[in-house]
Amino acid sequence: MDALEREADACAARGDVAGAERLLTDTATQDPTRIDVWVKLASVRRALGDHAGAEKAIAAALRLDPLHFMALMSQARLLELSGRTSDAGRTYLRAIAQLPEQEPVPPHLVSAVDHARRVGNTYVEGVAATWRDVIDDVPGLTSDMRRRLDRFSSNALHQTRVFHSAPTHYHYPGLPEREFHDRASFPWLEQLEAQTEAIRDEYLALLQHDRMRAEPYVQYQPGQPVRQWAALNHSADWTAFHLLRNGQRVSANADACPLTLAAIDPVDQPRVAGRSPNAMFSLLKAHTRIPPHTGVANTRLVCHLPLIIPDNCRYRVGAETRPWRVGEAFVFDDTIEHEAINDSDEPRVVFIFDLWHPALSMAERLAVGRLMEAEDAGDGAPL
Repeated sequence: MDALEREADACAARGDVAGAERLLTDTATQDPTRIDVWVKLASVRRALGDHAGAEKAIAAALRLDPLHFMALMSQARLLELSGRTSDAGRTYLRAIAQLPEQEPVPPHLVSAVDHARRVGNTYVEGVAATWRDVIDDVPGLTSDMRRRLDRFSSNALHQTRVFHSAPTHYHYPGLPEREFHDRASFPWLEQLEAQTEAIRDEYLALLQHDRMRAEPYVQYQPGQPVRQWAALNHSADWTAFHLLRNGQRVSANADACPLTLAAIDPVDQPRVAGRSPNAMFSLLKAHTRIPPHTGVANTRLVCHLPLIIPDNCRYRVGAETRPWRVGEAFVFDDTIEHEAINDSDEPRVVFIFDLWHPALSMAERLAVGRLMEAEDAGDGAPL
């Protein structure tokens, strides 16, 4: 900071805004590459009511750095004061986008940033409402199509993040990526949902057998990479009664649940030796969260049938979060980042099983299964 700028700051501090403006103008004239001086000059000119002069100063700053945070904030404020609220909202959002994501907002900027977010969000909500109106009378749109169009809009407006399939091991190219899949693709869902009460009763009966115990869902052995599962490894907070596990029938549990297994007979489950099919009752204890993670292979999908759901339980897949509702099943892609949250005081219970991705042909399913089995047999296993 040079002597003129220090003197200008002193003038502003004692209320001599006109004096500060003259000194900052001289400073900017002597060295027009000083962005901070242009931003200060815009501020004092705005305080003097010279909005045109303030706009010229901010334009000079943004010519030097079009993404300068304070310059954008100042420009947005000028637009807001002139009544150009939509332009102000867009500019505030552009300014906020320059803030480091993992760092806290400096205390002296918190109020200004909060205001910027409010104006920006109001602008985005207005655009989103306009976009909904534009397509409201488009014929032939199903509820699932409208849901995807809502995400199309929220992605475009940066209200949601775009998530992609990211399996830990097997990615089959060309498969449609959907967080929650359309119900119309799975005609057996209604028949499954009709069996909710019978399936829940069989689960409750399992609890009464002394010889049957739910076991921890996560069971990594010493030396295996646990990563995000450390908190739940061998934990009783997330447990399961397995009926089918890695392609094997768990007789102790399965024999007690004939109606449950009959309910998934119509489902085209993968049959890969040592891997699938899988079916289980999943128990998540009160105040427990399953951290964000992705599944092994995008060639399969997963179905949840909620059985016992207290309040404050929800499930996020990608950018979409849903509450579980008893008897309302859904199919999702577990290779898209997902997490489960039980913020209630009671356990949550869901019946879970896997199924082939419907976009795979019968030939592809056979080939995928053989490749996975070949890996398990040690025939050219990847790293």
